[in-house]
Amino acid sequence: MTERAADPAIIVALDYAEAAHALALAERLDPAACRLKVGKELFTAAGPRLVEALIGQGFDVFLDLKFHDIPNTVAKACEAAARLGVWMLNVHASGGLSMMQAAREGVARSGSNPVLIAVTVLTSMDQTALKQVGVTTSVQGQVLHLAGLTKEAGLDGVVCSAQEAVLLRNALGPDFCLVTPGIRPANAGLDDQSRVVTPQDAMRNGAHYLVIGRPIAAAADPLAALEAIARELPPR
Repeated sequence: MTERAADPAIIVALDYAEAAHALALAERLDPAACRLKVGKELFTAAGPRLVEALIGQGFDVFLDLKFHDIPNTVAKACEAAARLGVWMLNVHASGGLSMMQAAREGVARSGSNPVLIAVTVLTSMDQTALKQVGVTTSVQGQVLHLAGLTKEAGLDGVVCSAQEAVLLRNALGPDFCLVTPGIRPANAGLDDQSRVVTPQDAMRNGAHYLVIGRPIAAAADPLAALEAIARELPPR
């Protein structure tokens, strides 16, 4: 195991349907070099025990469940998630100010201190997709609006496309946490993402953390792929 970086920028997405595959990938990575993301599919299949197992292996875990419900329900869900010992969790900013404030209060009751962020506009959505759900403002306008609401609610930051990172960094300051999925090295495919950016450009745009899935998980040597990307990142 390498010496742990002060604050690893790369979050490896465990996009699997069962615990065995996620644990197998985790065994080929290094908690000193990355964090791990557990999303809806994997958490539904494997539950809290998997999260606890990954934490037990030394990994920081981003629990990516995007809670979106009435404020009381979201508060209780965030409190329960924080009690698992996760490093980061999230809600949907479109749930509104009261819901996000309740999420913050739920985390505070847990006695833990995870990073709490909100989703602005999913990276799979472009302008056409927004119009289909009744949002007539631009993608950037909607992202900025929801990110501002998130900061008002007292959350730590947002999930956003790295394409909006410069806008948000300038509007909301250097300490507002930006987590950017849709990250693809220049030689990788787009898969199901519409708004993508290379790791180097995402960091230059102001991202704090990069969520990267298939370019690492599907590599013949995931740790080597992770380290190769990390070496090319500009300093923060």
